[in-house]
Amino acid sequence: MVKAVFDSSFRKKFSKIKDKLLKEKIIKQIDKLRNNPEAGKPMRYSRKGTRELYIEPFRLSYVYRIEDDLIEFLDLYHKDEQ
Repeated sequence: MVKAVFDSSFRKKFSKIKDKLLKEKIIKQIDKLRNNPEAGKPMRYSRKGTRELYIEPFRLSYVYRIEDDLIEFLDLYHKDEQ
């Protein structure tokens, strides 16, 4: 399983979520990504090198570093904020 690191922006937004079911859903998706890091959609243009996974109503942005066997979770944002 791949190691996971959480950016401060991700931690801040995750801690503000009050809905326990949504938090559980996000945690389950993070566990799935740790088993299959390339499951997210690869981004293009200025965000090349990052991947996203849609967790309604949010997008989970992350970087998978193959050489370090590491996933860095960058941000959790609403589609309207993109």
